[in-house]
Amino acid sequence: MEVRPYKNHLSTKNKVLRVLWGFVYTFLFLPTPNVLFWEWRAFLLRLFGAKVGKHCKIRSSATFWAPWNLSLSDYVSIGQKVQIYSVEKITLGTKVCISQGAFLCTASHNISDPCRALVTAPIVIKDHAWVAADAFVGMGVTIGQGAVVGATASVYKDVAPWTVVGGNPAKFIKNRIIKSDSHGT
Repeated sequence: MEVRPYKNHLSTKNKVLRVLWGFVYTFLFLPTPNVLFWEWRAFLLRLFGAKVGKHCKIRSSATFWAPWNLSLSDYVSIGQKVQIYSVEKITLGTKVCISQGAFLCTASHNISDPCRALVTAPIVIKDHAWVAADAFVGMGVTIGQGAVVGATASVYKDVAPWTVVGGNPAKFIKNRIIKSDSHGT
């Protein structure tokens, strides 16, 4: 068996931008109080190439590996200590909620390769979907419109629209049915 050295396919520009982003994140993003600084954090992400829609609420402790691979529609909420490992593109639709501690991961390694070459695939989370606390969403996954990924679930395959999944690996639990109004009217 031939053993080859690991080859990182990411460009030098990518690496330099990640170093710059690390400084901006550490000194300008992370220390900001959560209240009243939503637009400031959105501005910093945009400065590094992220597409960020209107009225997004991004907590200061959320981490972003490469903001230029991130696209957020309007009214997206990203909770405390969410990890956005955006080696590849991550797209979040309108009114998507990513709860505290969730991990969106677009990269892994080829376990059939003795050098474990890097492999990547995008993540898409459609409108009105919710990824609950401490859930994991793996590379190449699409979370359908209105779907819910339960707390601590690990998702490795696409999730159908308007369904609820949970467990490790995540499995169908039930269909999500929206009642007319949460206030009883």
